[in-house]
Amino acid sequence: MPPHNRFKQALSEKRAQVGLWSTLPFPYVSELIAGSGFDWLLLDTEHTASDPVIMQQQLQAVEAGCMGVTSAVVRPAWNDTVLTKRYLDIGAQSLLFPFVQNAEEAAAAVAATRYPPQGVRGMGGTMRASRFGRDAQYVAEAANELCVLVQLETEEALESLEQIAAVDGIDGIFIGPADLSASMGVAGDVNHPRVRAAIDRAIGRILACGKAPGLLMLDETRAQECLDLGALFVAVGTDQVILRKHADALAERFHRGPGVTRAAY
Repeated sequence: MPPHNRFKQALSEKRAQVGLWSTLPFPYVSELIAGSGFDWLLLDTEHTASDPVIMQQQLQAVEAGCMGVTSAVVRPAWNDTVLTKRYLDIGAQSLLFPFVQNAEEAAAAVAATRYPPQGVRGMGGTMRASRFGRDAQYVAEAANELCVLVQLETEEALESLEQIAAVDGIDGIFIGPADLSASMGVAGDVNHPRVRAAIDRAIGRILACGKAPGLLMLDETRAQECLDLGALFVAVGTDQVILRKHADALAERFHRGPGVTRAAY
């Protein structure tokens, strides 16, 4: 039997999951942050120098580091059938598909995660996901433990939200605030009133469709507001930003301290 997907179960039971976004594609980092106690980690490949080989190592590192506490969610670089097959075969059970614009693209994402006749996922007999062929029930049971999340990043996509949510097999809908702000003509301003209003409405619409709403929000106050509105999977930080900010702040404190001269480096 495939491993039980705790993250998918939590979303189905409407238990909010607080996560961390990981853009540093190194297993050592994955293992370190997996022990922090977040409910889920987003392992990104869209905006990172990653590939399925590195991702397999990251998945193993998360399993080693979290002691069964944290779930891994993998974001493929694109809504692509071949990429999806490769990430599923190495053991990913929760996938976040970027830039889904309509119901047809959402259906394609689901189909890529299902074996025929329900979908188009290619058969692999000895991949890691089936314990290298030792799990005789994997093909029959895999879909029950797969979590399919789709990312809506434009005003056009939001117009099709209900049709996307109606696609059988979609477990959650993720709103991408940064790309949405660009789509609305205020690139990078995720707290612009029009962007905030669109996200608030989207959370309610997703809940009304019976699906789990999610997003990435680095502003902690705003992240809590979204959780209070009913968002069920919210990433509240990124490993790269945490490292950069704390490193910059530490250097700045010492450079500004009494009697300290900035080194020439």
